[in-house]
Amino acid sequence: MQTIDQAGTFKLGTRTVKRLGYGAMQLAGPGVFGPPRDRDAALAVLREVVSLGVNHIDTSDFYGPQVTNQLIREALSPYPVDLTIVTKIGARRGDDGSWLPAFRADELARAVEDNLRNLGLEVIEVVNLRVMIDPHGPAEGAIAAEIKVLADLQRQGLVRHIGISNVTKAQVEEARSIADIVCVQNHYNLAHRGDDALVNALAEDGIAYVPFFPLGGFSPLQSATLSDVAARLRATPMQVALAWLLQRSPNILLIPGTSSVAHLRENIAAALLVLPEDAIAELDGIATAEARA
Repeated sequence: MQTIDQAGTFKLGTRTVKRLGYGAMQLAGPGVFGPPRDRDAALAVLREVVSLGVNHIDTSDFYGPQVTNQLIREALSPYPVDLTIVTKIGARRGDDGSWLPAFRADELARAVEDNLRNLGLEVIEVVNLRVMIDPHGPAEGAIAAEIKVLADLQRQGLVRHIGISNVTKAQVEEARSIADIVCVQNHYNLAHRGDDALVNALAEDGIAYVPFFPLGGFSPLQSATLSDVAARLRATPMQVALAWLLQRSPNILLIPGTSSVAHLRENIAAALLVLPEDAIAELDGIATAEARA
């Protein structure tokens, strides 16, 4: 059975995690809202995640809401001692499934309490503040007050480490001036490389960078280039995209999500894929072409 040891490890706070993790978002229903189509299949995916050696799971109580956290608890509690569960706060779901900011101090504190209860934990290893100033992507705006709320919850012993998500470089600097930040979770992939300098800077400081949407936002031409490279390497486009991220920088931690055991195994196999230099050059050209457009 393939495992993810070949991808190496990196520090996430005081934990050492394997660089290929798992994102639980897709275990909820359509639109990340409501229960899964197949509850037994969702539980099987989570158990296979741990069986394959993954020790970093990304989740949130606003997935569902509550659905993924409750599935994680049912499938995996009592948790393996080396399993690191990371959650995020800063949003809530409307009755229609809409994504709404939840940034008030009382909302943030309640979100941490909800995550603890639904996961069955006494302390959450890492809580990411998901910035919802612009729900479609990072936008400038002060986040000091919210980081201070998380720092207070950390002092209370409810949160062990703090991360931030959907943030700009200025917000990263602001957050780090208030508290130790152990990870940054932003949209980044072959076609979206606006965070290149940030990835490098965080690597120098030993801070994890966790990209989401490894295939998100590709144009048809960019997808065709990726598919061509994947075909030559006898891999899937997702495997190539994940392998590129693993080779991009040692501080990158991946959290690809799926609701299928077969697809999960395909993703894990990306840890075994070493991209040759000519393939990396061709893939890097995706972003170069985007910059010229």
